[in-house]
Amino acid sequence: MEVGEYIISMARKARAASAELARMDTAAKNAALLAVADALEARRAEIDAANREDVEKAKASGLAPAMVDRLTLTPARFDAMVSGVRRVVELPDPVGERMWTRERPSGIRIEKVRVPFGVVAVVFESRPNVFVDTAALCLKTGNAVILRGGKEALGTNAALAAAVGSALAPLGAGDAVQLVGITDHAAVTELVRAVGLVDVAIPRGGERLIRAMCEAALVPVLKHYKGVCHVYVDKAADQSMALAILDNAKTQRPGVCNAAECLLVHEGVAGEFMPKVRAWAEEKGVVLHFDASTPEEWGREFLALEMNVGVVRDCRAAVEHINAYGSHHSDCIVTADAERAEEFLRDVDSAAVYHNASTRFTDGGEFGMGAEIGISTDKLHARGPMGLEELTTYKYRVTGDGTVRK
Repeated sequence: MEVGEYIISMARKARAASAELARMDTAAKNAALLAVADALEARRAEIDAANREDVEKAKASGLAPAMVDRLTLTPARFDAMVSGVRRVVELPDPVGERMWTRERPSGIRIEKVRVPFGVVAVVFESRPNVFVDTAALCLKTGNAVILRGGKEALGTNAALAAAVGSALAPLGAGDAVQLVGITDHAAVTELVRAVGLVDVAIPRGGERLIRAMCEAALVPVLKHYKGVCHVYVDKAADQSMALAILDNAKTQRPGVCNAAECLLVHEGVAGEFMPKVRAWAEEKGVVLHFDASTPEEWGREFLALEMNVGVVRDCRAAVEHINAYGSHHSDCIVTADAERAEEFLRDVDSAAVYHNASTRFTDGGEFGMGAEIGISTDKLHARGPMGLEELTTYKYRVTGDGTVRK
């Protein structure tokens, strides 16, 4: 079967499954999710074995350390992945929610109601937990999903798909979660051009993947290109707090999109604070770049223990720098000055803005969404971590009594 025929066949099955899911009530969807969690635990050994094999192959092929880290399914990450499915069960079901109701003088009654998208296509790299997080969120919202992972995680994703499929098949929802079993890039192109079968595409990966999907897409794409996140240390910052936030934002997991990639320091405290930054960097093995001068250099996403450092004259200059060179993802101000904090939170044009807190909190789980299907820096439909509500659209239900427009 050709790639195009293969993808269209999957999409048609997904479309049929989405119609079945749309008729399932919350209790039925939650039962399916609990079955998925149980199946993952029951097949843990084979999933772990597949992941170990993928990791060894990735290391042998010279895959970047940040990508190897994303690929590795540690015991803690496995536990968190399964717990994430169970947390989604506990979350309110947004499907059917009445966003507003209006009685019109004409006699009609209008309800704006949340409904599933239908079929979601997700293309992701390295992180196998994305498969499970995505499946859980889509099932809860009544969406069928087609997932295409990277070749580096093919074995792990296949094992996860088998576990999820074993849970859903007895419930008659076997086609609700499908894994594209080929790594041909043409499969991605076919997915994002399946107008009428795929309702929305969501990329989870590097900038190159995301741009390629957007350029090929004929269906809507929710995305962020990269995470160039900033920590700005204001003149009124508690410097011990600033170092702690910087350390967490940069070193906890440097290979993720909400890790800090640039430190900005108010010129009034640079002489005192910079030696502390250099000592911290030496201790933690962080390479500091003080010589960025072009938009490309300032806008670099390192995804490693490296970051740009700059000195700015004040908070306004920090805001202007971030809006010019950042990626509108997540940015932080450290300050004890409430007025400066409000200026920063109001004027920085990013999906998530922080005052005295690490950028690492931009995450569906940390935001109370249970899990996330991605992070968007777009401004239409969804922005920031995308959870259950962001996987719905809406329709208008209009009721009359033989009412006609005059």
